[in-house]
Amino acid sequence: MIKVWTDAAEAGLLDRFGARGSTFVYQPGALPVRAVSVTMPVRLPSWDIQYGLPPIFEMNLPEGMLRERLRLAFAKATGTFDEFDLLAIVGRSQVGRIRCTGQKEQLQEDVPFQSVDEILGKRRGGDLFRYLIDKFASFSGISGVQPKILVRDETASVPLSKAKHRLSHSHRGATHIVKFWEQNEYPQLAANEYFCLKVAEQCGLEVPTYRLAEDGLALVVDRFDLRPNGTYRGFEDFCVLNARRTDEKYRGSYEASIMKRFAEFANSSHVGEDLERLFTLIVINCALRNGDAHLKNFGIVYDDVEGEARLAPVYDLVTTSVYLPKDSLSLTLNGTTKWPSAKELQRLGETRMSGSPARVRGILERIADAIATTSTSLRTYINDHEEFGEIGGRMLQQWEQGIATSLNP
Repeated sequence: MIKVWTDAAEAGLLDRFGARGSTFVYQPGALPVRAVSVTMPVRLPSWDIQYGLPPIFEMNLPEGMLRERLRLAFAKATGTFDEFDLLAIVGRSQVGRIRCTGQKEQLQEDVPFQSVDEILGKRRGGDLFRYLIDKFASFSGISGVQPKILVRDETASVPLSKAKHRLSHSHRGATHIVKFWEQNEYPQLAANEYFCLKVAEQCGLEVPTYRLAEDGLALVVDRFDLRPNGTYRGFEDFCVLNARRTDEKYRGSYEASIMKRFAEFANSSHVGEDLERLFTLIVINCALRNGDAHLKNFGIVYDDVEGEARLAPVYDLVTTSVYLPKDSLSLTLNGTTKWPSAKELQRLGETRMSGSPARVRGILERIADAIATTSTSLRTYINDHEEFGEIGGRMLQQWEQGIATSLNP
């Protein structure tokens, strides 16, 4: 049985249910602010699911290589290794405000220290990646097929540098996300994402502080859910908001599963502004040819589960078509996964964002200008980093095609 905490306070208990399911029940007398999700308000009856975990508890489970590494390390001890076992391992250190411990344990988040500067500097004989995975795998409750880890370096954290007061120094949670990639399968993917994030930033979208390692093999990102006092904001991705499992992340449409769903949960006076930001992000994904913009790559953040919910900052933005030439949209748009035309995106903005034709055209033009500006920086990086030449050249080609198809009328 797992004890679940929200905002460092006990919320309820999670246990197995039936042959393959799970059940969650709130503590007697739990206040509404203890809700684990905007989709699971506090109530007396339990929340039961017949297969796996409720989406909010599955949201941060590692996938791919990191999951396999944890399975190999813990399967003998647990006797089994399913989502419940994985959550029991990584749940005490994960993205967002939820933490998990044993039923009789107290919450003590104590992520080891790791210098961000060391990661960004030259590698130690190529062994740093293996060292970090071994050291931080069990502290890394963060989803994704490519390996990501959570590390702690308060001195390098932009949010904590703004703090007027901090919690006790015994509160030592993760401050950064470190992303690595399999170079034989996805070469130069860190630099790829770095320049895609620059496009989003150039468009005026909120992007967390991000830094590329000197050798281009890792990307370090400040956690956008970290508050200046060392606590964490609520975060929920669109798999959770659509009541979908992780393996259903490619199911849905940008019109209904993203824009309409966001409008249903964005109880904020800034909903119009955030809808425009969301529309802009969808268009950027189309123009940059990111075929992995699925339900888990969009999210909301909030300080109070009953308060305002805003669109989460941009994350996981890459040009996938340089590795998969026949790649297409992750979700449907206008009933298809083909890359959309500017006319189709114009219609999406006018109908789902309620933007005027001139306003939507202005957004498409701003994105085209941002890509052109970032392309100049990308060419400079190619000139200075020969190893990036092939991938960087393909990115420029894909961006030009994206502009021609999805941005130019």
